[in-house]
Amino acid sequence: MEANSAGASTAAEDKRRLFLRIMTALFYGVSSFMIMVINKRVLTVYKFPSFQVLALGQIVATILVLQIGKLTKLITFPDLSRDTVRKIWPLPLMYLGNMIFGLGGTQELSLPMLTVLRRFSILMTMIGEYLVLKSSPSRSVQLSVYLMIFGAIVAASNDLAFNMRGYVFVLLNDFFTAANGVLIKKKLESKDLGKYGIMYYNSLFMFLPTLVLSYQLGDLDRALDYGGWVDTMFCVQFFLACIFGFILMISTVLCTSYNSPLTTTIVGCLKNILITYLGMFIAGDYQYSFINFLGLNISVIGSLIYTKVTFTSKARSSPGVRNVPDQVISSKS
Repeated sequence: MEANSAGASTAAEDKRRLFLRIMTALFYGVSSFMIMVINKRVLTVYKFPSFQVLALGQIVATILVLQIGKLTKLITFPDLSRDTVRKIWPLPLMYLGNMIFGLGGTQELSLPMLTVLRRFSILMTMIGEYLVLKSSPSRSVQLSVYLMIFGAIVAASNDLAFNMRGYVFVLLNDFFTAANGVLIKKKLESKDLGKYGIMYYNSLFMFLPTLVLSYQLGDLDRALDYGGWVDTMFCVQFFLACIFGFILMISTVLCTSYNSPLTTTIVGCLKNILITYLGMFIAGDYQYSFINFLGLNISVIGSLIYTKVTFTSKARSSPGVRNVPDQVISSKS
């Protein structure tokens, strides 16, 4: 009976881990989708003049929410010390580069080409996991990633409006995305700061550089002179955009810790594919071509195969709950 009880306990634990992996991945996907929709409305529909100031608002919201959570003892993370910079570096640099080049690429390229070129972040993440974390994915995972990259190349081969600056921005964004995911995983495994500490100090150390950049570029003045501050609906959506910045950060860390950097990257890419498909019918700016559409669908198939392999396999070295530094000390959170 003891053997049967132990087997049942193991099966229940496996189901719990699988549930947590799926839910954190869904949480990240929905958060990533919603922040893009809200940011699009703030920056495009309401024509807010500065994405740097919006990013600054998201940074401030993250710092305030986490500090309030710590003061009310809902969460805990280490206090600022001389070793904090050493422990978290170079995560702030990776996150800042990810933000700048991501927004720069969005400005320079169309949404379909941006989505296609973002596929290369998956391959970079897989390489980064191997070099930094000494983690080698299974053959089925590798084949699904290669299938996605092949689809991206097929779709990109039909791009006649080549934009060198846009391509460089997006490929640098891919690099910083992969580096940020892998380094977050490394910091979580070290358990020096915990997931909340990583989010807090990442934002704290990013605040001053982003503020200086916004001031030097004149974005602060343009934001202060913006006439939409008297519009209640704009203010509500600007506030939501700031809060979703925090929600996206925590969902990214949770998805990475319960799954892997590669899973987080691919969930983000699945979200981008969904947005691209919706854009074909909503935005009205998609120029259909057989080769581009074929490549996009090949990439989608590769993403779906990877998702199935990841969430149905019973990997012995699964980076599941064991790798998550449990910093929550209240049942309310």
